[in-house]
Amino acid sequence: MKIIRRGDAGEAVRDIQHRLLDLGLRIEPGELEGRFGPATEQAIRDFQASRGLPADGLVGPDTWGQLVEAGYRLGDRVLYLRSPAFRGDDVRELQRRLNALGFDAGREDGILGTATQVAVVEFQRNVGEQPDGIVAMGTVDALRRVRSSVGSTSRALVREAEAMRRMARALSGCRVAVDPGHGPDEPGYTSRTGMAEGELTLPIAEVLCEELAARGAIPFLLRPAHEDPAPSERAHDANDLNADVCVSIHLGGADPGAQGPVCSYFGTTDTYSPAGQRLAEIVTEALADVGIGPGTTQRLAVAMLRETRMPAVQVEPCALTDPASEPLITDPSWRRRVAVALADAVQRFVEGAGAQAATGAASARVGPSPLP
Repeated sequence: MKIIRRGDAGEAVRDIQHRLLDLGLRIEPGELEGRFGPATEQAIRDFQASRGLPADGLVGPDTWGQLVEAGYRLGDRVLYLRSPAFRGDDVRELQRRLNALGFDAGREDGILGTATQVAVVEFQRNVGEQPDGIVAMGTVDALRRVRSSVGSTSRALVREAEAMRRMARALSGCRVAVDPGHGPDEPGYTSRTGMAEGELTLPIAEVLCEELAARGAIPFLLRPAHEDPAPSERAHDANDLNADVCVSIHLGGADPGAQGPVCSYFGTTDTYSPAGQRLAEIVTEALADVGIGPGTTQRLAVAMLRETRMPAVQVEPCALTDPASEPLITDPSWRRRVAVALADAVQRFVEGAGAQAATGAASARVGPSPLP
């Protein structure tokens, strides 16, 4: 989709504004009815921050999708397994309630997949509903009647943390999806000298693939040089490849003065991926040795992290908008050092991910709560 930004006007902007107002966000009256001014931009930033998205004030695919999803409440529509999958806050609430009751709905990502449908069927069977996997008002009312520990540690987090402890294996034969962020159609950030993010992520990704292959892994490059698939397409490809790990490479536009690497994993204010968090921590530790400064990890709910079904990270080795980073980015030897550090991190994660789980979620009780 075309990125909608400050200065734009028209029906698309009007639609965005009314969705923001419905969510309780404020827009100055002078901008209403289709003018994308500073108040609309700030409302977008506030919405993005609340949803675990980069707060850049731009309405791209991730932000638009979540604006639509935020408008749904559990019971607004009938939910069931289909393709394309239902997405929305109603699905996320369904997953949250099922997980709180001990029925494994999988990651609370707001996407109704097979795990959620199986959990719905099991819940329906337990409460005497027709076990058809269709979430109509009868099932919604039953979910609301049943006592649960909603608000406690999600059993989805517990299960993922436990699975991470059991996943250690050799890197040889491991399938790694490598995503060079952005591309020719959506180039991303641009440096002061005109270098585009989409041009610079590809050589790092290519060297990473070479390094992983040399260690016996099976890397897959998710974007050829002259193509620019949407993030959801890239996530879908990684899933279809049955990848064990996914690394998406970006070169961010950090706050002024920020120089260290940033590594993101799937998460919102309500949920996150323990395996993704652990991988992000390992990546950040590995990149500390490439001479940029101390790194940070953060939760993010962009498509490449939300829609992939394996441990996934989005890594920004440096900020492209930081003038001090440009000499590094243009140096092939530095790009190779970054790629080797990323390969080291993937190998360390794959071969011993469970040794230091990133969360205490596994201390919570596992198993279905008794239904009244």
